[in-house]
Amino acid sequence: MSILDRFSVDGQVAIVTGAGRGLGAATAVALAEAGADVLISARTAEQLDVVAEQVRATGRRCVVVPADLSDLDAVAGLAQTAYDELGRLDTVVNNVGGTFPREFMKTSARFLNESFSFNVTTAHALTRAAVPLMLADDDGRQKSVVTISSMMGRTADRGFVAYGTAKAALAHWTRMAAQDLSPRIRVNGIYVGSILTSALEFVAGQPELMGQLEGKTPLGRVGEPEDIAAGVLYLSSRAGQYVTGKLIEIDGGIQQPTLDLGFPDVSP
Repeated sequence: MSILDRFSVDGQVAIVTGAGRGLGAATAVALAEAGADVLISARTAEQLDVVAEQVRATGRRCVVVPADLSDLDAVAGLAQTAYDELGRLDTVVNNVGGTFPREFMKTSARFLNESFSFNVTTAHALTRAAVPLMLADDDGRQKSVVTISSMMGRTADRGFVAYGTAKAALAHWTRMAAQDLSPRIRVNGIYVGSILTSALEFVAGQPELMGQLEGKTPLGRVGEPEDIAAGVLYLSSRAGQYVTGKLIEIDGGIQQPTLDLGFPDVSP
């Protein structure tokens, strides 16, 4: 087997959540280009259909499941659908998540709980449902779970008490799940930096903010969704077969937050 062969996922089946655009869409297409059939899910059917066309253009199969992935039953149900429609299950990419920045005193307990559920509990629900189906194929292949965390899960800044806490929890969930599911299933994650997706559209349209963001990134640019997709492929394939319980930092080298959102000091 050549080194390039190790990056092949030919004949495998993957689930990618939050796949209507951005990181999820790029990841689904990358896995298809490397040989996998994929189930993609997100809230908006029209966006999923565009991604599905790109996947099918590679010659791979694609199952589209529009769903509200904050619904834990819906997200867990993706595992059985992938297995029933595509015949097996090898990889789960827990990409769905996100929480808007909010000042501390405007972050209610309910908002914090919702952030935790959307970023962490969804990953647990889907992975838990997927494990028996991953192990059902006794062909000796390793299976893989990849979580998408954030650099805000390892650094700190104002406005991110909900999002950053949830992403930190997701990172540690990744480490813990890796222990529980080894050796048959590897569990790894990615600390994502500033990536040019729809979440940064506002920043991209303002040169001053974009300059601040790029200037604080050692590599001098924001990332592309394919930068993250390449990391997911590595962790999903035989190239990453000796890696589990790890969080890879794909963030341009940043060691601190790169964008000051201007939240004020708390006051009486």
